Amino acid sequence: MVPEHYKLGRMATPHLFKPTPLARAIEAIVAAGGSEAREARTVAENLVAANLTGHDSHGIGMIPRYVDSLIEGGLQPNRHPQVKFDGGALVALDGQAGYGQVIGLESTAIAIERASKHGVCVMALANSHHLCRIGQWAEQAVAEGLVSISFVNVISRSIVAPFGGSDARFGTNPCTIGIPLEGQAPFILDMATSGVAQGKVRVAHNKGEKLPPGLLLDDKGNPTLDARFGVIEPFGALTTFGLHKGYGLAVVCELLGGALSGGGTWHTEDRSKKRVLNGMLTILIDPKKLGTADGFARESREFIAWVKKSPPAPGFDRVRIAGDPERETRAKREQDGIAVDANTWIEIHAAGAKVGVAAETIDRLARA
Repeated sequence: MVPEHYKLGRMATPHLFKPTPLARAIEAIVAAGGSEAREARTVAENLVAANLTGHDSHGIGMIPRYVDSLIEGGLQPNRHPQVKFDGGALVALDGQAGYGQVIGLESTAIAIERASKHGVCVMALANSHHLCRIGQWAEQAVAEGLVSISFVNVISRSIVAPFGGSDARFGTNPCTIGIPLEGQAPFILDMATSGVAQGKVRVAHNKGEKLPPGLLLDDKGNPTLDARFGVIEPFGALTTFGLHKGYGLAVVCELLGGALSGGGTWHTEDRSKKRVLNGMLTILIDPKKLGTADGFARESREFIAWVKKSPPAPGFDRVRIAGDPERETRAKREQDGIAVDANTWIEIHAAGAKVGVAAETIDRLARA
């Protein structure tokens, strides 16, 4: 998770859109790509929700990649999770390369139903197209009072170097943990195991911004601030967060989210494909069924209050927990609008043209 107040560098003059019209414009592009009306709306609203929370890396800027993946055949519209194994509290699903916005929503609903019945669910999801912001699925679970733990791998192109290595060997491999907190907003830890999400490098590149030190290697394995090495050839590699610690967690995500889910791991030099496939291992726990719900609620409340009483350090107004920056950004952007840089908007126009939606139509819907 990279909060809004950690955003990279300067801000270019953007287009500014209200959330609902912007979603309708994106919905038109998704529908033109062959999606049924419900799917088109689900995908568009999910992407705009990512922008609202400050995660522009997982927002509408993904549409050009999705359209290219559709054209390539790596993304299949109108698919739903297929049950491959049903063991009650254990369930294995295949996403059939469908839109992750639909696959993630429906798979999480299946896991919630199992956890509510059995007290726990271990869900292995393979072969979903890009699941977007994994925090969305954690939020879906905690809204039902469940603890959510997810490990995700990425089958796209290798973009992250192992600790001690100099070239890319795996993806950004997110880990997400959602914990309901009685009487207050939940704890939602949603983070890439790389020092920065790849999409944030794309956003920085589109804005003409440099990256902070320590996040990126060039194509020779040397540290660089130039975001192009994460976006265009010759590719470099992102680094993991926390040196060997982030690296270790990235491998966990590959082995659990990829190998154990049945979706497979990344081990190829082929970087030519546009599709982005995710595997995800999710564990949901119902505190009520565990028998510790009262103590859990009390101790969680007292601990969070204790942590937030820490006097703020210089440059900070207060102590936050994971999930707070996203909620603050959402409130601000719902009121002020979503800023989209000019290069990203040009890319969205180009994506629309590939499926027969004119730039004028996109602009008209986005400004309605």
